[in-house]
Amino acid sequence: MYSLQDLLHLMARLRDPQYGCPWDIKQTYATIVPHTLEEAYEVADAIERGDFEHLQGELGDLLFQVVYYSQLAREEGRFEFDGVVDGITRKLIRRHPHVFPSGDLYAPLDLPRLSEEQVKQRWEEIKAEERAESHQRNNSHRAPEQLSLLDDVPAALPALSRAAKLQKRAAGVGFDWPDALPVVDKIREELDEVLEAMADNDPAAITDEVGDLLFAVVNLARHLKVDPENALRGANGKFDRRFRFIEQALRDTHRPMEDCTLEELDALWGEAKRQEKNRPSCG
Repeated sequence: MYSLQDLLHLMARLRDPQYGCPWDIKQTYATIVPHTLEEAYEVADAIERGDFEHLQGELGDLLFQVVYYSQLAREEGRFEFDGVVDGITRKLIRRHPHVFPSGDLYAPLDLPRLSEEQVKQRWEEIKAEERAESHQRNNSHRAPEQLSLLDDVPAALPALSRAAKLQKRAAGVGFDWPDALPVVDKIREELDEVLEAMADNDPAAITDEVGDLLFAVVNLARHLKVDPENALRGANGKFDRRFRFIEQALRDTHRPMEDCTLEELDALWGEAKRQEKNRPSCG
């Protein structure tokens, strides 16, 4: 069975300037990013569908992305894969003092149990300390400036996930609605503003107000402890299944979709919903 060292060796061979793969040789950090995102979503998709038969392969594809970046960095003398492993191990030991109080990865496990809330609180405190230390290192040559809680929320996150992270950070210092009901009122307010922008036929304002509406909906999801990205993926999957049902039903009757009225298509949509509801669940 091949090992991680074999995979690292394979990556180095693929990037060999003389004997490697032409496609791999020309890749950069930036050109690999879309593939990384795609592989991460394929892992999430396999888990969501319960496709554990293919999960191992998807995880391998995702691991290969980390190996790829590490090889690029190695060639430039920045860091190596071992440094990636060392860095994440040290960080997780530091962020779990309730499991590794001495900082020793292999110390005996004989500790009092903390509640989940205590663990979360300590996790956020440690991350805040790390943000401050990182900011100080990166700006040691600049004049002092005020830190923001939002400094390390990645701009490249999917928009729904980033909105939830921004809101969670702000909520951590009390900038938040007390419960979900005021958020519902906020959604109604934002929807009214979308309608006003539509009435004015102002494309820029419509875009702005729709963004505010989506941000408010993410806020509601967060208050209801729903991951907005997962919820929307679920809705996408539901739409996909029902639309395919309509397509198949029309194929069976030899009717092109373009010849159907909206009422006919909506009736088929309703039938797809009924069949999903009546389908026995697994387990």
